[in-house]
Amino acid sequence: MTLSSLQSVLVAAFLLLLMFGMGATLSRESFATVMRTPKPLLVGLVSQFLWMPFAAFVIASALGLPDAVAIGLVIMGCSTGGTSSNFFTYFARADLALSISMSVCSTIVGVAAIPLVLSVWTRPFTSPDLEIPYASIVTTLVAVIVPVALGVYLRSRSERWAARAERIGSICGWGVLTLVIIGSLIEDGGILLTIPAATYVAATALGPLGFALGWIGARILALEPPQRRAVCLETGIQNAPLAIAVVTLSFPDEIAPEVLVAPLLYGVIVVPCSAVVAYAFRRAAISSSTSEGPA
Repeated sequence: MTLSSLQSVLVAAFLLLLMFGMGATLSRESFATVMRTPKPLLVGLVSQFLWMPFAAFVIASALGLPDAVAIGLVIMGCSTGGTSSNFFTYFARADLALSISMSVCSTIVGVAAIPLVLSVWTRPFTSPDLEIPYASIVTTLVAVIVPVALGVYLRSRSERWAARAERIGSICGWGVLTLVIIGSLIEDGGILLTIPAATYVAATALGPLGFALGWIGARILALEPPQRRAVCLETGIQNAPLAIAVVTLSFPDEIAPEVLVAPLLYGVIVVPCSAVVAYAFRRAAISSSTSEGPA
């Protein structure tokens, strides 16, 4: 799956707008509220940077994925949360403030956490011919922090413009996926038919496994139901556009197409999976509120 220079530039531009929109969703007040009780936030960050990369490593090892594809899956596993998780959290009647705070905080923490996690879980898949470009990855992640901070600042100045930025950011997130999918199909034709079944299985399994691990961890640590739902969704729904951008902007052209396969497939497959989970949570929340209401 190869991207042209123009497509790579557009992916970078869409990513910056996506992260700007994500920053615009977070007010200082909601962030302060979450920080006053940081336990759910810490549980969520552990889920994102511990459970998900480990799950990706286990899946890649168990299915015997090619090294480059396995690295792509681990990158997807240690990516941060994104605006899609915030939308599904809202629909599921979960803790939206927690979800947004997790997305923004994981993006900031990810500058240090992602390279560290990659150094641990990609080691079995690397070789002198296939190395992780840590410096380029860190540069990409640092660049992402700037639009997030600008988005937070915009919301502090104007709720109206922040709402517009949030909508534009969400559109750009889908734009990254659409651009890469269409560009790949045009450039490489029937490449999707040549991808091994194990890669499809790996990309499909990562999201549901993340949902399960996030829910179990949040339940063990006795979070409230809305917080459990938020941690569950935020864990399983990783930021596919960010992972795609990290791969396309950091890896050499001769390696990037194969590394890109798992994040791209995950980004497409996780959406219907997330919709099913969010709908189930919503039904449970409605049922619970009805049973607790007046007879």
